[in-house]
Amino acid sequence: MTASGPGFISLQVRDIEASAAFYEKYLGFARQAGPPHAVVFATTPAAFAVRDAMPGVDLNSGAQLGLGIGVWMHAPDAQQIHDTLVADGFTITSAPIDGPFGRTFSFADPDGYAVTLHDKV
Repeated sequence: MTASGPGFISLQVRDIEASAAFYEKYLGFARQAGPPHAVVFATTPAAFAVRDAMPGVDLNSGAQLGLGIGVWMHAPDAQQIHDTLVADGFTITSAPIDGPFGRTFSFADPDGYAVTLHDKV
């Protein structure tokens, strides 16, 4: 038996509406139907969501959420997204470079998760 790869990715966040609004505004994600404790976006190849913390999880107890996990997303307009995030005062954790995945940079989302965008398919 083998797994085929990610089918669903979710980030536990402190404020669902603030996080959902961020991903809608800056990455252009569109909401789709989902459970009441999450906002699920119509993304491919895997669904992406922001959700309430799971029972027993204190999102304020650690130094940095998601430390050690890499979340990479494709964005054909990565540089434009970078420029908009900078203009609106968001933290860029890795400056844009041209590499094997095209134009690539990383930013901190409203909860401090490091997210990397790249423009090459």
